[in-house]
Amino acid sequence: MTLPTQLVLRVLMADPARELYGLQICGEAGLPSGTIHPILARLERVGWLSSRWETVDTREEGRPRRRYYRIDPAAMGLVHAALLRAEASAQGLGRLRPHLADGAS
Repeated sequence: MTLPTQLVLRVLMADPARELYGLQICGEAGLPSGTIHPILARLERVGWLSSRWETVDTREEGRPRRRYYRIDPAAMGLVHAALLRAEASAQGLGRLRPHLADGAS
């Protein structure tokens, strides 16, 4: 699992009942919007996320509709387990290659 995917999932898992739209996720994950939308689409395809389009009058709001995402309740355990595995892998890599954990090459 890539680090950007982990960041997106961690943002959404912080409060699994909360719905967030793309730019909110970008801000909280510290990622550019071009990075998160493919991640969100992929996670939704595998069933880890659910989404919905808001129903607003775009002219009245003066902006496009937002698509809200949240962790699918049925996938909560899978997401949690995947994040734990990713964290364990990163820790293992740090033990095997300590210079990578420090950001050195």
